[in-house]
Amino acid sequence: MQKLLFIEDDQDIRAALRLALEDEGYKVIEASDGTSGLATFSAETVDLVLLDLRLPDMSGFDVCRELRRKSLVPIIMVTAQTDTHDLVAGLEAGADDYVTKPVVPKELAARIRAALRRTTLLSASAAQLDRFVVGDIEMRSDQGIVLKGGVELPLTKTEYRLLHIFMENANKVLSRDQLLELVWGYEYLGDSRLVDAHIRRLRVKIEESAEDPKIIATVRGMGYRLLTA
Repeated sequence: MQKLLFIEDDQDIRAALRLALEDEGYKVIEASDGTSGLATFSAETVDLVLLDLRLPDMSGFDVCRELRRKSLVPIIMVTAQTDTHDLVAGLEAGADDYVTKPVVPKELAARIRAALRRTTLLSASAAQLDRFVVGDIEMRSDQGIVLKGGVELPLTKTEYRLLHIFMENANKVLSRDQLLELVWGYEYLGDSRLVDAHIRRLRVKIEESAEDPKIIATVRGMGYRLLTA
């Protein structure tokens, strides 16, 4: 049984979503604030974290960054529907996906399945022997790692999957809708901000200058393209 950690200060929301997710076959561990959430994460082995960004004791963004510093576990943040700043800041802090309040249990379950499926796809890619090289960036799919100048990059599972899709489709323009489908899954119900935020974060890690990208180029009005020359 896959185990989820739900960090949320609203007891009613925690209880309702825990019951819904248990009906989907997950085990849910609850934490009411950032401090206890981080302590629980250190003590337990979990497959995914659900993280409210508005916590009583510390910023959810700080919790997200600390989780990401320790682990590549998928993180789905919970945010206010109209708060674009929270959305972008949370993704750039290391979250893989988001769900808006009020949370629809079936939508949340679909996002969890998609996030866990990306983890499975990453594990499956380690069985492949293909390797990709673009400049000083090398993706070793047999090991599930990416190197820059011979040094391993700390990519999240979603960032790895995103880069893998780009390398499989080198020099082809991929639209935001295509990337949403290929990286986040057919069940994903999202918008282009998710793609843009992850590409910004990926550029910081693989480009010499994220402000002047030479590897993942923006094709105005169309999407993005990975350049091999």
